[in-house]
Amino acid sequence: MPETDAALRTLAHNVRTARTRAGLSLDELGRRAQVSKGALVALEKAQGNPNFATLVRLADTLGISVSALLEGRTERRVRVVAADALTPLWSGPRGGEARLMLTTSGPAPVEVWRWRLEPGEEYPSHPHQAGVVETVSVTSGRMTLVVDGTEHPVEAGQTATFDGDTSHTYRGAGTGTCHLIMTVHLPPGPGGTV
Repeated sequence: MPETDAALRTLAHNVRTARTRAGLSLDELGRRAQVSKGALVALEKAQGNPNFATLVRLADTLGISVSALLEGRTERRVRVVAADALTPLWSGPRGGEARLMLTTSGPAPVEVWRWRLEPGEEYPSHPHQAGVVETVSVTSGRMTLVVDGTEHPVEAGQTATFDGDTSHTYRGAGTGTCHLIMTVHLPPGPGGTV
């Protein structure tokens, strides 16, 4: 699996670089991100298999995007990404998935995600850092967006936005598959992009 090994090496490099840039020890990063020091040591040695929640906590703590942890540098002005070329970062028990398509560069990057949720399937997210704004645009089907315990139905052709610094859940609704595009707008931060 050379591709997996290369991805782990890129992740290890990016975590170590972002941690060093932020002036954090392994202990302090682990404490803030709620990740064990052993897991961080393994990660920075390109070992292990961190889950999606761990990557989100590390990115939030380091003030960078998830894709900044996963991607090598790109020098191209235009980047075209096919969904089937990317491994899902979340897979649901009923076949749903989430793929991080790309992240824009600059002082306030935007992540672009493609999600598929089956009826009743849900992804609960922990609160992100202050200043993160999420937007969901349903392209087909229906979903229920739960923000801070309140349910909001979102149907095909509708878009919802909310502050991501509170608990939130994406849930497939109705009888068919829900497809949506989610963007995560990250605030300018001291970590910058990797």
